[in-house]
Amino acid sequence: MYAYGLYLDSIQALVFSVSNSMSKYHVTFATRRSAAGPCPFCQRPQPLTFHHLIPRKLHRRRRYQRNFSRESLSKGIYTCRDCHDAIHRTYDEQQLAATYASPEAIDSDPVLRRHFTWLSRQRRDYG
Repeated sequence: MYAYGLYLDSIQALVFSVSNSMSKYHVTFATRRSAAGPCPFCQRPQPLTFHHLIPRKLHRRRRYQRNFSRESLSKGIYTCRDCHDAIHRTYDEQQLAATYASPEAIDSDPVLRRHFTWLSRQRRDYG
């Protein structure tokens, strides 16, 4: 079948690849429950913290209230504390909201990717 200049098989393959890439990150809404498991960035099994994709500091600003719904402002991803700290140490809130508002953008950044790779080789004992 042919739709919008693409064959249906290629559309289904594209949807399948996007859904597979999204499953690594599991974007969710903010909750007060704690989580544990492998960090999506460094792959280490750690206690996880919630990282808002659009920083909470910017949620009260009119520009973000106009352009985003409450649900989209509360979306985020669970990361380990080391990766979460690295994200906020490397970029300020404005840069995170403008450029790094998705897990894919965070993971594709070369500076952060280098740090996540280094972290994946470190051991941390929580026992």
